[in-house]
Formats: sequence, structure tokens, C-alpha cells
Amino acid sequence: MLRTPVSARRLDILEWLKDPAAHFPKRRQADPVEDGVSADAVAAKLGVPRKVAEAHLGLLVAIGVLRTKRIRRRTYYRRDEVRIAEVARMFEKGW
Repeated sequence: MLRTPVSARRLDILEWLKDPAAHFPKRRQADPVEDGVSADAVAAKLGVPRKVAEAHLGLLVAIGVLRTKRIRRRTYYRRDEVRIAEVARMFEKGW
């Protein structure tokens, strides 16, 4: 996690996913709060191609701060609040 480069885009994604209903429209297939947000929605919000958004989301999943959920052929992403709290506690204690 410490070797992962900090990116304003990744920080924006994490911030938006704190309250996904306020930042992303509700879809027929998935509720942004319960199920998460698709890479397409994140890409549209960032103004980048889907592959770029998927790269950012994949990195956040790899370091453990996002969880994924498959619904049909799409992957939805949401924050892992437990893991984020654990990381915050580690930094508060001085690592």
C-alpha cells in the first residue's frame, strides 16, 4: 500500500464512493449505495476512457480499500470501510 503512488484521481474516487448516491446516478441493475458503482460511471465522472478508470479501480482493489461485486457482466466497486479504518489506525499509531 505504501508503494502505491498517490493520485488525485484515486483520491477523488475514494471521496465520491463515500456517498455514491450524491455523486452517481442510480441504475436499473444496481444501487450505488448497496452494490457499488461501475467503471463506466467512474470513467464518465472522471472524464476518461473506461480502461483508465478500470486501472485506477483495480489498483484500489489490489491495495484493499475497495470491494467488488459482480452483477451480470459488470463489476461494481464500493469502499471497504473496515479496511480503510484499519489503515487509518495504523497511520495514527505511527505505523
